[in-house]
Amino acid sequence: MDNIKTDNYYVQKIIKDLNFVTTQMQNVDIDELNANEILLDSMLFRMIQISENSRILSDKYKEKHAYVPWNAVYGFRNRIVHDYGNVDLNIVYETLKNDIPDLLELLSDE
Repeated sequence: MDNIKTDNYYVQKIIKDLNFVTTQMQNVDIDELNANEILLDSMLFRMIQISENSRILSDKYKEKHAYVPWNAVYGFRNRIVHDYGNVDLNIVYETLKNDIPDLLELLSDE
């Protein structure tokens, strides 16, 4: 049995994670995010997953969807993984509240 994963498969995983983040962060302010370690870890994990799955997409897909800021999406992972103890919560919060919903809109408009 073939287990071939297409661009569509990865895009759907990204959209699922974007929806999750958007829903979970809907009524959360920065103080709550900072106080809720489980929520913060969950959001950081989802951001890493979004980044990892974006990297797997084919060059052809990314070229066709060049309006998506792929380098910024990849940057999520690097900032979190390589600088986890020093991640600026303000930047994370702004990304979760503003950039993630924008990215969801870009990918959902296809």
